[in-house]
Amino acid sequence: MMEMYLISIILASILIIPFAVKTLSPYLWMDLVYFGDLLRILLRFVSRRRKRPLFFVLDRFMEQTAAHPDKPFIVFENENYSYTYTDKRSNQTANALQAHPGYKAGDTVALFMGNEPAFMFTWLALAKLGSPVALLNHNIRTKSLLHCFNCCKAKVLIAASELKEAVEDVLPSLMEQGVTVLLMTKNCNTPGIESFSDKVDKAPDTPLPRSLRSHITFKSPAVYIYTSGTTGLPKAAMVNQNRLLTALVVLSSNGVTSSDVIYLNLPLYHTAGFIIGFIGSIETGSTIILKRKFSASQFWDDCRKHSVTVVQYIGEVMRYLCSTSKRENDKDHKVRLAIGNGVRAEVWREFLSRFGNIQIREFYASTEGNVGFVNYTGKIGAIGRVNFFHKRLFPFALIKYDTERDEPIRDADGLCVKAPKGETGLLVSKITDIAPFVGYAQNEEQTEKKRLRNVLKKGDLYFNSGDLMRIDKDNFIYFVDRVGDTFRWKGENVATNEVSDILTIGDSLKEANVYGVQVPGHEGRIGMAAVTVKEGAQFEGSRVYNHVVSYLPSYARPRFIRIQNAVEVTGTFKQMKVKLVEQSFDPGRIQDPLYILDDREKSYVPLTAQVYSSIISGNIKL
Repeated sequence: MMEMYLISIILASILIIPFAVKTLSPYLWMDLVYFGDLLRILLRFVSRRRKRPLFFVLDRFMEQTAAHPDKPFIVFENENYSYTYTDKRSNQTANALQAHPGYKAGDTVALFMGNEPAFMFTWLALAKLGSPVALLNHNIRTKSLLHCFNCCKAKVLIAASELKEAVEDVLPSLMEQGVTVLLMTKNCNTPGIESFSDKVDKAPDTPLPRSLRSHITFKSPAVYIYTSGTTGLPKAAMVNQNRLLTALVVLSSNGVTSSDVIYLNLPLYHTAGFIIGFIGSIETGSTIILKRKFSASQFWDDCRKHSVTVVQYIGEVMRYLCSTSKRENDKDHKVRLAIGNGVRAEVWREFLSRFGNIQIREFYASTEGNVGFVNYTGKIGAIGRVNFFHKRLFPFALIKYDTERDEPIRDADGLCVKAPKGETGLLVSKITDIAPFVGYAQNEEQTEKKRLRNVLKKGDLYFNSGDLMRIDKDNFIYFVDRVGDTFRWKGENVATNEVSDILTIGDSLKEANVYGVQVPGHEGRIGMAAVTVKEGAQFEGSRVYNHVVSYLPSYARPRFIRIQNAVEVTGTFKQMKVKLVEQSFDPGRIQDPLYILDDREKSYVPLTAQVYSSIISGNIKL
């Protein structure tokens, strides 16, 4: 009888424990699975680090080619390129370059190309030659182009044929430096620029000897990836071989396998397109559907046509997809996973509601940074979840930040002050052997700005992310704003992202770029928003006023609104603010319609030159 009683208690306990754990710690199982993934990744990484000769990303590509030689690696504009073809074409490119007198193995080469298979073939070719590669944004021109080229001390520039004019603009400077300039075309009559495609076509596809890259170590530069330059000239973040090897696992750690088809429509010169889409697919052995550029109208048709299972997003991409006209077949696709960063909570909900049960794997990382987070639970709005295991491997902290003085708040001992849970703080991450910060090429000043000393104890060294975060009571971490974007008005901090979200959940505004502008005689910066109006809608000042007053405290309400046809974004879909801040709310410098919040009229009313003059002269106080 007693035995039966004990058995009943044990069985009851077995049944009750899972429910108790789920109630008291609902994310414990997910945390453990995530830790298991981290451990598996770490073991694989350590195993690869111990291989001799040294194992790099290129070696993983060679493994995949041997494993499934005839499988499509790249699909581009209805052309299929198998792993074997890619391997052989990259051999031809490498052999053609090696035969050129202006190049020697190991030279840094700048790649100035858009999204096309030749970009990938050329990068693999340069990896086989042991050359670091600078990935130049194909949208930059003149001074910015020269600045980016010079950052990495490249000896050779390889450019796409359609970028010939952009190259010609800077050719005198390149020739002065003795740079070899190659154009991916079969004929070129511009002195100083040589055709290269014809040389590649004629070159043998014989494999390159490993000895060409015998000088490479894990600390050797692999690629230079440039920041988007939203606040000035881009900086070249150096990604070494070790970091690139670590990046191999980005897709596989999110459950992507060789059976997946990946839609890559983000720029290859950017971290998301290059490291996650291209390098990540080398690890998984997946097929890449490569697009020249993102197109919201073609996105889902492409996914259906190619049976895409995994898509990427950054910045405003999700919002653009949700802004397209609704169709009956919106949920008719095979996409199961969307991986990226920068989706806002409201857009996240709308995306799932409209396009179906797609797992959104939001993450946080930066090209040069040494800490990252992954939202492995699917919690809407969060960029990740903080847990003990992660913090042990990558020690980080959120510290109090003075947005007015643009510096961390320090105590009497000169140390930074941790932000309490629930409050916004600056994300800083300890610089360690496991989590290094290499810095920017040829820019020690900007590198030093990212180093923060004496953070939690005297003599420690942290990476300053420049991002403001918040951790809630359940240990989910949320991105709040960039340090330069958050501004202070009436003694309060205003987070531009949060204000943008509020503005766009109304009926009439499609996009909102929020920023702070200075007003003579006033401390801090007052809120302003550059907005676009939804198709078929009109800007109604009283309606927008009522919406803003309902959702935002007085100090956070945009005092000025500027109506634009399109919100300006960078090549990586980040909103641009610098020019908007410079133009401020001056009707004399702005052709777009301008409005000012008027509490007496309970509306946004047109901002006239007379009202502007009164504000500048101090007759009107804000």
